[in-house]
Amino acid sequence: MTQIDFYVLPDATPRGRALFVCRLAEKVFKLGQRSFVQLATESEARELDELMWTFHDRSFLPHALAAAGDDVPVLLGCGLEPAGDWHLLINLTAAVPAFFSRFARVAEVVDATPEIRAQGRERFRFYKDRGYAVETHQM
Repeated sequence: MTQIDFYVLPDATPRGRALFVCRLAEKVFKLGQRSFVQLATESEARELDELMWTFHDRSFLPHALAAAGDDVPVLLGCGLEPAGDWHLLINLTAAVPAFFSRFARVAEVVDATPEIRAQGRERFRFYKDRGYAVETHQM
């Protein structure tokens, strides 16, 4: 069964949430596993794509937008289920992706923005009501 982890960030800055996603994806990459980041819009995917090239000056995080292909350790997409084998789904959308259960793990990243917190609580209830193991990490 898919393990669900909620990462609750203390601030409400969009860049803080995106930087956390970059660090999480980098950690998973270093473990030799693949991550798919689900975003709400193509614009958000392009913004995160740019940040992944520049967030850390001492490392390289191989990634691509979903339209560019899926043969990379980190794939950024919006609205589409990725083909292939993926270990971690990082969800940055308001809803639970319909395909979440095919991943070994799901990371829900929630910041202190009231709307994002409220949406996170709804997703938390969704997972719990269906019997998934859910852990919360206060960052």
